[in-house]
Amino acid sequence: MVDFELTEEQAALREVSRDLLASDCPPQTVRSVLDAQRDTDDKLWDRGTRMGWTGLAAPEDQGGAGQGLAELCLVAEELGRAAAPGPFMETALASMAAARGSGLTGPAAETGAGLAEGRLKAGFVHDGSLTIRREGRGLVLSGRAVAVHAAGCADWLLVTLTGDEPYVLLVPASAARAERRTTLDLTRSWYDVLFDDVGVDTAQVLSTRPDDARRWVDAMVVLTTADALGVGERLLEMTVDHVTVREQFGRPLGGFQAVKHKAADMLITLRGLRAATYYAAMAFDASRDDATMAAAAAKAFASESLPAVAGEALQLHGGIGFTWEHDLHLYLRRATVDSLVHGTAAHHHERVLAYLEDANLTRQAA
Repeated sequence: MVDFELTEEQAALREVSRDLLASDCPPQTVRSVLDAQRDTDDKLWDRGTRMGWTGLAAPEDQGGAGQGLAELCLVAEELGRAAAPGPFMETALASMAAARGSGLTGPAAETGAGLAEGRLKAGFVHDGSLTIRREGRGLVLSGRAVAVHAAGCADWLLVTLTGDEPYVLLVPASAARAERRTTLDLTRSWYDVLFDDVGVDTAQVLSTRPDDARRWVDAMVVLTTADALGVGERLLEMTVDHVTVREQFGRPLGGFQAVKHKAADMLITLRGLRAATYYAAMAFDASRDDATMAAAAAKAFASESLPAVAGEALQLHGGIGFTWEHDLHLYLRRATVDSLVHGTAAHHHERVLAYLEDANLTRQAA
């Protein structure tokens, strides 16, 4: 059973996160990070880590708060609502994975605490063209990964390989080469990361279990979906504000029935996306059998529905929505990239289908 009601602590987390971002990450800050081509804003990073975002899901004995993916989604949603830059969620996920991994020893054992406290930053790398081979007593990682958020400022990279030889690795970012790419998204920096025969010590291997590799990919997928949800909610808010004050034929645009219908459709879509996102997060935290399918279904829904919500927002804003000075385009761009990174709708529909086929075969065998 999944309870969708927020606890008092969860509601407080959402409220204080929203307040912090409203004061420390206005659109001017987002644009200044864009203009300077930086990965994050130092003041925002400091405030967010002091708030405990990066250690939210890490154990208390490693400087964390001992919460779960659902709480991370609450923060990710607010980051999307503010179009905030910075690898907060990647770092939080890496600290969570490091704490649950069994391989970190010696000096590397301090890495998880550093990530949880925000002294270190992390990027998330998933497959791409990566290959791994054994050489002597260690491993060698090669290949290129694309669409790695904020890799330029990362200290560590959480690398997940989900192929025939699954691995979850924590690799120093200095061992790889990050190449910044120009993308549609202006609110975040995106990189290709190249691993040129990078040696990986066995102490950096968090897991070799297929379930663990898939689990961290699922978590990143759900966090991306939560970010998309926040973007969509902000688009709806901006649209409602605009049609309330903008007049046509002597009356507010929001008074026309066609406009009301479009706004209502946006709201209904976002409520459905909210349910899918938080079910997936809670299924992950409860280690439910359908957690992977729930993550894939939520991302497929987000990848299909969010561009439609963004399109309606642009249409209802009219000509002003196309201007550089208006903040709408920042959210339109982020919405588009959220729909593509960590798997398109088609990719996740295939994952849902594969899960259902496996479940059907299991029932038939029983």
